[in-house]
Amino acid sequence: MKKIIIKVNELLIKKFGIPKRNARNPSVLDTLIGTILSQNTNDNNSFKAYQNLKNNFKDWNEVAKLSAAKIEDQIRTAGLGKQKSNAIKKILNELENTESIFLPDAIPQMSNQDALEALTKHEGVGLKTASCVLLFALDRNVCPVDTHVHRTLNRIGIVKTTSPDKTAIIINKNLPEGVAHSFHTNLINLGRDICRPSKPNCSICPLVKVCKYDDKNLTELSEYKRNKFLLLDNL
Repeated sequence: MKKIIIKVNELLIKKFGIPKRNARNPSVLDTLIGTILSQNTNDNNSFKAYQNLKNNFKDWNEVAKLSAAKIEDQIRTAGLGKQKSNAIKKILNELENTESIFLPDAIPQMSNQDALEALTKHEGVGLKTASCVLLFALDRNVCPVDTHVHRTLNRIGIVKTTSPDKTAIIINKNLPEGVAHSFHTNLINLGRDICRPSKPNCSICPLVKVCKYDDKNLTELSEYKRNKFLLLDNL
């Protein structure tokens, strides 16, 4: 599996380039909250919500003093306001508990598995969100799997799974060193721009020769609109 991952990663880089990373790694807490805000919405909307919290308040301690309803007012543009505000409020409140298994300063000292377990103990934090913290805040070689990554990896034939979490477990057991960021980011680019849920634009796909998807659409127009903004590389 490592050989095909390396091959796919090379083909994606040839098509989309090497994704630019944030000049500085954001903190564990910045990334965790940013990823929660990104759930089930586009990156532009979630970034506006994130900036509302960062620009309107001194720090996360000040945000923690807000009610969930007031947090919801600040993040409304990200959608699912009640669900996300409750998750953020509970996480920030947990930081006041010095016996908590989750402390941002402790996460970087943990192994990948221990960090994932600590993060996913919190409501609203699933495996994908926790994996984003490891990749974008700690520069770990961990590939988060969202719906785009799950769909593309199954169509390509690298995995045959029924859920993003199952895909993540298999991929991260077989992930070559140093490829996580480019592999993850460019699979998202592929899923958004070309390998769409319906009518994938296979005629311009860089993986068309290695992809095992049976229902290739080779007649779609070759033009597409790139959405280059990725939230977690801009926190």
